[in-house]
Order: sequence, then C-alpha cells, then structure tokens
Amino acid sequence: MPTKRNLTSEARRELTVKAVIELSADDDPATITTGAIAKHMQVTQGALFRHFPSKDAIWEAVIGWVGERVMQRLDAAAAAADGPLAALEAMFHAHIAFIVEHPGVPRLMMSQLQHARPTPARRLVRSLLFHYRERVEQLLGQAQAAGELRQGLDIEAAATQFIGTIQGLVMQSLMLGTMEHVARQAQGALDLYCHGIHVAREVAP
Repeated sequence: MPTKRNLTSEARRELTVKAVIELSADDDPATITTGAIAKHMQVTQGALFRHFPSKDAIWEAVIGWVGERVMQRLDAAAAAADGPLAALEAMFHAHIAFIVEHPGVPRLMMSQLQHARPTPARRLVRSLLFHYRERVEQLLGQAQAAGELRQGLDIEAAATQFIGTIQGLVMQSLMLGTMEHVARQAQGALDLYCHGIHVAREVAP
C-alpha cells in the first residue's frame, strides 16, 4: 500500500475530494477553508495547491466526483432491475444508500446551488440534476408505455415529485442532525410515491 509520500497526483486529488465530503458532513461547506481541508488531510496548504490551482477547482473536482459516483450507482441499480418501475425504485434506494454513506454530499450540493457566482461546481450540480431528472422521466415514460402507471399521469410532475421525495427526506434529516433518518423513512416515502403513480388496482368484493 503506498504511503502518503508515494501517492500519485490523482490519488492525492481523490483524498482531497473525500476530505471535503467528510468535513461537509459536520460543517457548512461555504465556511470550509483550504486551511481546514489541509489540516484534515495533515498536509500544508502549499501541498494542497500543488494539485489544484484554486479553491474553485477543488469544489469542481468534488462535485465531479460525486456526480460520477452517484450516477454509476444509479445506473447499476437500474440495470439489475426487472422493468422500468422496478428500476426507478432501485434507483431510489441506491440514491438513499449513497446519501447515508456520504452524509456531506447533500450539504455540498445545496451549498453550490445557493452560490451567488456561476462557478464551475455550480454548473456541474445543475447539469447533474438535469441528467438525473432526464433519467427519471425516461423510466417513468417506459413504465407508462408498459401500462404500469395510472392513465393520464403527468410524467414531468411525477419526476419532480420523485426528486422532491428524496430532497424532503434529506431536509428532515438535516434538521434532525442525522442522515440515518433518511434510511428509516425511505421505504414509507417511496410507498406513498408509488401509490400515487401506480395503476389503480380493483379490490375484489
């Protein structure tokens, strides 16, 4: 196993990304300084900036890492599911698992969306959300074509509600101070969502 001294530039960059995510689990990302990142990594700020030209570049790398990893998780979950609606449910649970595993990620995403400047990281977040929504709408459209959803369902509204369900769980967890709340409430929230979009089942007399 390589020591810190022998790590490649790519490995050092990834360690920096993980340090930011870890710090964001407890602190407001907007207040995290390069000094705090360097201290968390037990390196100097000079060493940090040998791999990143600026603080904005660090945040861009962090969001890029998150986007790549979360979409890989979602794609793998969807690919293993049997049918579009099952794929959507698998994506939901994969997303929840990612949040619980990386509790700093929601804070990071929200912090960048609230950024006053159109930074590269903010643009990456917006692009990620666009592609995420696009994926959800695609699966909902496929489920509707397969007769799995109720007639006349507004696909755009259903996609918004899917994303909003996860965001709502995250907001509640942030208020409670633990992302474990997301995991505890996820299935119930998904059941309610699915009840609203599924084809109505006739009850036998």
